Amino acid sequence: MTLVATEDLRRQNTAAVLRSLRHAGAATRTELARRTGLAKATVGAIVGGLVDGGYVSESEAVSVSRGRPGRPVALTGSAIVGLGLEANVDYVSAVAIDLGGAVRLERTVPVGTSDPYDVVVALAREAASELGGSGARVVGATVAVPGLVDRRAGVVAMAPNLGWRGRSVAADMAAVTGLPVVVENDANCAALAEARRGATVGLGQSVYVTGTVGIGAGVIRDGAIVRGTSGFAGEVGHIPLGDPTARCGCGRRGCWEASVGLRAVLSATGLAFEGTPLQVAELISRRAESDVGTAAALEGVGAVLGRGVAAVANILDPDAVVLGGYFVPLAPYLLPAAVREVEERVTAAPHASLDLLLSALGLRAAATGAAEDALTGVFSGATAL
Repeated sequence: MTLVATEDLRRQNTAAVLRSLRHAGAATRTELARRTGLAKATVGAIVGGLVDGGYVSESEAVSVSRGRPGRPVALTGSAIVGLGLEANVDYVSAVAIDLGGAVRLERTVPVGTSDPYDVVVALAREAASELGGSGARVVGATVAVPGLVDRRAGVVAMAPNLGWRGRSVAADMAAVTGLPVVVENDANCAALAEARRGATVGLGQSVYVTGTVGIGAGVIRDGAIVRGTSGFAGEVGHIPLGDPTARCGCGRRGCWEASVGLRAVLSATGLAFEGTPLQVAELISRRAESDVGTAAALEGVGAVLGRGVAAVANILDPDAVVLGGYFVPLAPYLLPAAVREVEERVTAAPHASLDLLLSALGLRAAATGAAEDALTGVFSGATAL
């Protein structure tokens, strides 16, 4: 066996131990050998190296019913960090997560009248510098963007609401931060975050629907993102399910996004766009409490939302559909009509239940998922510790 092959095998085995600790929790070396299928001696050598590097810690030995007492091994994780960034029309976010799953940095910045690209670049530089100054090693960054993303090339092919087309985001961000950078669709990142740490933990297949200016979907199957042949899966916002006269940011008419995106809600309720989607939604919610017209407008949006969710559910048959972004604070006004439409239109409804859930992670779901994605190389063995 060559040196390269040996090193690759060592990384793969180390990654198997790290994945087990992250997803199944602390365990003794014997338990880790059973979980991973690796030899006890191999696990022992891996754990010893991880302890020396400060990546895991061992507790005092605990008694077991048979055999020698074992010392539980747990991820420490603070030395290794993944950085997630989200660029959106009216805000940008940064989240950093360490190897053990702890959030090390969390920040959201309004865009205001600035160019979102300039704001996310500045936030990326600031976050990378802050994390580096704390002594953590940032192994990579993932940038979540609302649009069509060519992950392999690191290019945003098209993000209509941002006005980006053919933008080399990964290369630009790498130059700013000095980190390995990939770019990913925001809905994919948010779906991953909900599956790892939010509303859909433990479910086999789920769909996350964004609720910002744009509408997209991230699909998770068995814990992994479903990207499709070209990486463009999930562009449900442009299915022609909305008002056929409404113009979408993509230039077409009748897109679902043009009837249920935040701009459509603002148009229906007669309010101006100012602040993050959650801030705007909270304002609309307060107005709906006392204004019958606003409440009725939201009910109409909820009905169109439900028809779209039903269409997605009929195609993918997920365990659950998660509504994120502005849908969460407006849920009392949107969900009744949406649920009625789903119950009437989902073909499998009489035979299999579909849970319509609200995001547990709020506006930072995409950046959180991006941070999880940035650690993927460590947990897959592609990135050496």
